[in-house]
Amino acid sequence: MQHNMKEMIRQAQMLQNKMTKMQEELSHRTIEASVGGGMVKAVANGKHELVSITIEKEAVNPDDVEMLQDMVVAAVNEALSRSKQMLEQEMSKITGGMKIPGLM
Repeated sequence: MQHNMKEMIRQAQMLQNKMTKMQEELSHRTIEASVGGGMVKAVANGKHELVSITIEKEAVNPDDVEMLQDMVVAAVNEALSRSKQMLEQEMSKITGGMKIPGLM
């Protein structure tokens, strides 16, 4: 019985090490989302952090600031959503598809 417990602890430590390494790797990977035909682009990394926003000058219309604001929000939300999907896919490779509460 004690051998099984030691083995479970060893496997949990290995899983934790793999997850830590994967999270470090994902912090350097980016995902891009664009809206408005590429007028607004947002880039996020695998840590769900916004890395950059690019706005084409044609998207800037002083008479319609709300449209630009909406495009920025949409691009950022899409980039963050894709970042989350990327993390979930990579995490699934490590956990074998098993959902572990509190990991994501």
